[in-house]
Amino acid sequence: MENGQVSLEQLSDEDARLREWLLNEAEERGNAVVQVPQDEHGAGYCFSVGAWRRFGVPEAVVVGLPEGMGPVLINAYVARASAGERFRPGRLYDDFFDGVSVTVERVAKGHYPQFLGSAFLLYRTGDFPAIQLITPTPEGAWPWQPDAPEGFAQWQPVLTESGRPEGWQPGVNGP
Repeated sequence: MENGQVSLEQLSDEDARLREWLLNEAEERGNAVVQVPQDEHGAGYCFSVGAWRRFGVPEAVVVGLPEGMGPVLINAYVARASAGERFRPGRLYDDFFDGVSVTVERVAKGHYPQFLGSAFLLYRTGDFPAIQLITPTPEGAWPWQPDAPEGFAQWQPVLTESGRPEGWQPGVNGP
């Protein structure tokens, strides 16, 4: 172990295979999408691995979307970001899904182990940027709004230090 990090030679066979898959997906497709199903602890989520390494754009995480929608959103984000589009926290993006807005927030490093864990197989020190792609309910309520359905903020937590938007002020310069 160097600097508290596991060397590549110390990876388990399973982790070595996963790392190889992540590298291959990033090389062939631009990024891998890792999906984690819902369980008794919370909503399912997915995240990109390889976008930072391949294109220099932040990795992305999506929490709590219906099954199948997260990877579509992640792949669309990576395609657009790798083509030069920059995503600013608090800005609304209405062209990912028909009739559904998306906004962006920076992910606090403290959430990386839980929500971006496999990314450490590529970025051993955890030195990579990540954003969260956040969507409202079908009725347009965001997780931080008082009129959001009960439990929605727990289902789609905002992955900042405070658990609320920090890159903008809700209702002032963001949704």
